[in-house]
Amino acid sequence: MSQNHWEKNIFELIRRTSTDLPHDIENCLKRAYNREKKGSRASWSLSVILENIASAREKDVPLCQDTGTLIFYFRVPVGFDTNMLASKARLAVSKATRRGYLRQNTIDSVSGASFESNVAPSAPVFHFEQGARKTVEVILIMKGGGCENVGVQYSLPDSGLGAGRDLDGVRKCVLDAVWRAQGHGCAPGVLGVCIGGDRATGYEHSKEQFKRKMSDKSTVKVISRLENKILKEAQQLNIGPMGMGGKTTLLGVKVGALSRVPASFFVTISYMCWAFRRRGVLLSSEGGIKRWLY
Repeated sequence: MSQNHWEKNIFELIRRTSTDLPHDIENCLKRAYNREKKGSRASWSLSVILENIASAREKDVPLCQDTGTLIFYFRVPVGFDTNMLASKARLAVSKATRRGYLRQNTIDSVSGASFESNVAPSAPVFHFEQGARKTVEVILIMKGGGCENVGVQYSLPDSGLGAGRDLDGVRKCVLDAVWRAQGHGCAPGVLGVCIGGDRATGYEHSKEQFKRKMSDKSTVKVISRLENKILKEAQQLNIGPMGMGGKTTLLGVKVGALSRVPASFFVTISYMCWAFRRRGVLLSSEGGIKRWLY
């Protein structure tokens, strides 16, 4: 199979991610709409969101003008040519930008100049994992700047929150982050949380939680219970969609954990807005589409 198939199919992954919200996210938003009081600001906000989702899908246009940071997760066979894969992904990003599926929003941090192709140092972001497999899995997350801005990291113990080095301390940190955001980052959204790790791996692992489906529950029972408790208590804060009040402040909470050193206990929270642009595709070792994920 021609190497052009890699570029073509990664381009299609970008197009779908930008324009077509995954059904598990859309279904959560529909359930949230049905929970809110008819005629309320929360109900109105969610109705506009749902209309936007349908319109973007029908018209094949981006869900949001902020097409965000592109984060690619690749799982490949041992010995696979990841340099080729990265090159084809960059070409696909450039093409998607020219075609209008991505906004020209990659900026040189020193000069302030725009990279017109969205290809630049660290853009897009690539994560590679090799393993005993025959296929290539590609997951793309498009993370907008607004929701990235409300991510936060805590170091336990935190005397201001009365949060100790335990799961209840983790809970207090996460709820504090939700309260501080007050709907900024385009609520209702999904939290990705990492317990432990260092400052860098904490943020990386918290974002990896966004690969999980909305129906997914942690296989660690105490963490699964923590996810449910945080979600329930966050809804009781009455922050609501876009911070205008209501029963739905979050759509979900996904928590992971990493090891840590004795001196550090970090709690890292990443936030994903309602425009939860996450898609994936399973490709053959030659680049052909085997099936779509999500």
